[in-house]
This record gives sequence, structure tokens and C-alpha cells, in this order.
Amino acid sequence: MTKGRGEAGSIGRFLAQRPALRAYVLLRGLDELCAQMLNVAIGWYVYGATRNPLSLAYVGLAQFLPNLLLALLAGHAADRYPRRRVLALSLLLQGLSVAALALQARQAPSSLAFVYGLLALIGAARTFAFPAASALLPALLSAEDFPRAVALSSSATQICGIAGPALGGLIYAAGGSAVFVVCALLYGVALLLLRRLPRLPRLPRLPVIAAEASVLANEGVLGGLRYIGSQRLLLALISLDLFAVLLGGVTALLPIYARDILSVGPAGLGCLRCAPGVGAALVGMLLAQRTPRRGAGRIMLGCVAGFGVATVVFALSRNVYLSLGALVGLGGLDMVSMVIRQTLVQLSTPDHMRGRVNAVNGLSISASSELGEFESGVTAAAFGTVPAALLGGLGCLLLVAVWARLFPELTRAEAPSARCADAAS
Repeated sequence: MTKGRGEAGSIGRFLAQRPALRAYVLLRGLDELCAQMLNVAIGWYVYGATRNPLSLAYVGLAQFLPNLLLALLAGHAADRYPRRRVLALSLLLQGLSVAALALQARQAPSSLAFVYGLLALIGAARTFAFPAASALLPALLSAEDFPRAVALSSSATQICGIAGPALGGLIYAAGGSAVFVVCALLYGVALLLLRRLPRLPRLPRLPVIAAEASVLANEGVLGGLRYIGSQRLLLALISLDLFAVLLGGVTALLPIYARDILSVGPAGLGCLRCAPGVGAALVGMLLAQRTPRRGAGRIMLGCVAGFGVATVVFALSRNVYLSLGALVGLGGLDMVSMVIRQTLVQLSTPDHMRGRVNAVNGLSISASSELGEFESGVTAAAFGTVPAALLGGLGCLLLVAVWARLFPELTRAEAPSARCADAAS
């Protein structure tokens, strides 16, 4: 890693000189904080009302189905309408839905149908928010500063993802509806932060890499899929992440490791769940100071391979501290890979396609997480917990070897910001 001219100075100074980016990072952090607080509060409320574990499955399903059904339409909306307006409507719908949950939580529910309906609305709003928010970021700053911005935004999300569940639990303990009221107010703050983002022209100041005239004509809801299919680098980046998370994810197996293998109990399980987020947040802050400038594609492949190695170490470990270290490393390596992937995907996509491409990317991330947990559970049931985790790590290593051979574009990929820095020097 080398330090470019655009990276001089502290994180605080970097944000102070870019008020729009500061508002954007705070907005994304608040959104993730609310999501994590709501996950705790809704889970507790629903299970307390039913005492049926199946009701928790419906909670996840109510929020995931809108993403599955509406993701491509959400990407089309982010490219067809002003992105600030799409994001504002999404935040407003989430705030109103959470306020309705606050009223519902004041009374014992006779039926959870209303709650599941509100959760579906929240899921739909988040589906429309993701591509609009992701497509906004590249137009807020220069290409050279973009990797730092991705790292800062991701670090804020990780920190809020760690703090959100604990904060949500503490507030919920003070009153059943208190956490919903707080989240509704925070969505109001997010709307105010959104007003601080500039009204952007349709064409950003960032250079577009590898944009061919034949693919710029892609329009419609399926335009993002067609564009990704026509761009081998984008296809390699998105599919590599999809299969790496699908194969190497161990989140679903952590309760088994905590209870039967490491014998650390519920408190230890909480530490295991937090460890990847801690690693990602720490590395994200480091990347906000110094970002990869040369050989971005090779670094990403190396990080995915490291992700696989860390998964193998965790699978075989019987020492809780080694297991925690492996999970911290796993999260950190995933953060480096994610920053590089987001930089290459965003800056290799024309502005008028970014919403649809980000929608496909977001659907891929969501599906890989959900299916990855399912795959881990099925493999563990068939072969045992340790073999399942071990096979996942080895699968990541095989995936890197295959993708490096299938997609030579990936091994040659450079961060667009590095090209800009070279051209300016």
C-alpha cells in the first residue's frame, strides 16, 4: 500500500474537508444502528408474544422476501429518479413503519399479521435504499478519495453493527416500545442529514472505466444483469464474493462451536459473533488512512484466499483465543476485499447504470449470506460441524484458484484511483 496525495492527513481532517461525505457516513451509520437495534427488539417482542421459534423465521422471511422480489426494480428506480428522493422516501417509510411498531408494542398483540406487514414494508424500503445510497457515494468526491470513503462508510457500518444489538437490548429493557420510538427519531435525523447532501447532476465527476457504447444502451429493469454479464471484470468481482461467502461463512455454526466445541457459553458466543465485525472495523479504519493502490485485483484474490485460511484455522481450533483471532482476521480480510470490490464495481460502472448494478450486487450479498447459513447448516448436519467449516475454508482456496484462471481480468485489475494518480503525476 502507498499513501497518495489525496490521503494525507487524519481521518477527522479528511471528513472535515468533505461535509457531504461526513453527512453520508453518519447517515449510513444511523441506518445500520437502527437496523440492528430493531433486530433485537422485534425478535424479543415477537418471540415473547408467541413463544414459538417459527415466528422468528417469519420475521426474517418478511424482511428478506421484498429484497428478493423488488431488488431489480429498486435498482431501476435509483437510475430513473433522483437518488436523494428515492433514499428520502425509503427513510421516511422506515421511520413511519417503526413508529407504527412503537404503537403496536404498547399492547399485547392478538395477531402478528400487522407486525409482519410492517416488517415487509421496512424490508421493501431498505431494498430501495441500498442501490440509491450506494450509487450516490461515487458522485460526492474524487476517484482518488473514493477507496477511503468506502472504508470509512464500511467502518461506521461495522461499528454500528456491533453497538446496535447491545444498545437495542438496553433500551428495550427500559420499556417495550422505547427502542421503536428511538429508532423512529433516528430515522428523522437521517432525513435531516440527507438534506445536507448536494443535489447532484446526472453525470458525476468520476471517470468511467471500461464503459463500451454497446453496453451503455442497456435500459430497463434487467439492464443491470445484462451489463454485468457483458463486463467480465464486474462478473468476476460479484460472483467471487457470492461464492466465497456462500462457501466460507461460519456464522450459522457459531452456536455449535460455542456450546459443544469451545465450551464458552452464551457470553463466549456473543464474543465470537462480534469478532468478525471488530476485525472489519479495525481494518476499515486502517484502510481509511492507507488504501491499496497497486495490484488491487491480486490483493483481493489474496484476501479471499486469506479468508479461506482463517476459516480453516477456526474450523480446527480448540482454543477460544485462537478462534477469536481467526474470526477477527477473517473479518479484516473480508473488509479489504470488500473495499477493493466496491471501488472497482462503482468506478467501472457508468453513472446511469450504477443503481441497477448496485441492486444486483446487493441482492448477491444478501442471498449469499442467507444461503450461506443454510449451506452451513445442511453440510454440518450431513458431515459434522468441524468438517463443514473445514470444507468451506478449503472451498474458498479452490475458488480463488479457479477464478484466477477463469478471469485473468481480475488478476490484472487496478484501482481506478491509482490510474488517476498516475495520470496526474
